[in-house]
Amino acid sequence: MDKSNPNPPNARVAMALAKSQAYQDAADAPATLRAYASDVANFETWCKRNGLAAFPATPEVVGAYLAAAGEGYAMQTLRRRVAAIARASGVAGHPLDTKHPAIRETLRGIGRTHGSRGRKSAALTTAELKALSRACDDSLTGDRDRALLLVAFAGALRRSELVALDAEKLTWFDDGVRLLLEKSKTDKEGKGAEVTIVYGRNEATCPVRALRHWLEKAEIRFGPVYRKVNKSGRVEARRLSEDAVRQILLRRAAAAGIKGTVSEPVSPHGLRAGFVTTAYRNGVPDEEIMGHTRHRSLSTMRSYVRRSKLKTSEPTGKLGL
Repeated sequence: MDKSNPNPPNARVAMALAKSQAYQDAADAPATLRAYASDVANFETWCKRNGLAAFPATPEVVGAYLAAAGEGYAMQTLRRRVAAIARASGVAGHPLDTKHPAIRETLRGIGRTHGSRGRKSAALTTAELKALSRACDDSLTGDRDRALLLVAFAGALRRSELVALDAEKLTWFDDGVRLLLEKSKTDKEGKGAEVTIVYGRNEATCPVRALRHWLEKAEIRFGPVYRKVNKSGRVEARRLSEDAVRQILLRRAAAAGIKGTVSEPVSPHGLRAGFVTTAYRNGVPDEEIMGHTRHRSLSTMRSYVRRSKLKTSEPTGKLGL
């Protein structure tokens, strides 16, 4: 035995396996992993209640589980639950055939019988952003929230991208600021992306001025851009959570009198949807919108565009009624 080797082969293999698992876990966003864990727990509870073995999962049992859920859940939720069960099965070494008729046809049948249009976030456009900005006072918290909402809209940022911003990853130039996004939902290879935001015409709603003002007032030069402000008015070191972004938007929307509907609720994704809607209405070409939003699919980006056309391009609006 080679005593000079501090890591014998079996130890090195174990370490490699552990690193492999860590990389596999990092392949999905934390929010996705939390949703998957909840979905698997729900599946296991249903199986236990009905005297069935959850794992190794079989197409027949998964199909029965979906049928039992049926009308009670959106199709998107049911498909995610299948993905969660399949992932857990694969990790355990028992791959699940998600294309098996017991799963595929059950989902199709549920969709045809109970299918309905899924909920989509209400698109928050420039008018709503002005109201949201006015709803933020001149306190530290107000300055942070104004900068957060305006930058989220102007950058078409997802919540995960917004809270991950670091001050040292911002590049300031004469016309605005460039944000370095080191991790993004569609950036599976981790190459990173840059988003440029230029100065706005109106000082009260300019995202660049709002961001600079917040950073200067909070004395943030390094680390997280968006942080918690405690009850004593002190800016803490830790970055905001994704859910904090949702809470901030809902609080400011309520103060501004902005209300969603059951089918189109107010949510952070509405800021991103609002950017696409507003850009389209102002004649920005598809390729420029996609370049800014980092959409890979034209059909996904245009799902926002179709909604923005309703008021001006529907045939019923051209009948002279």
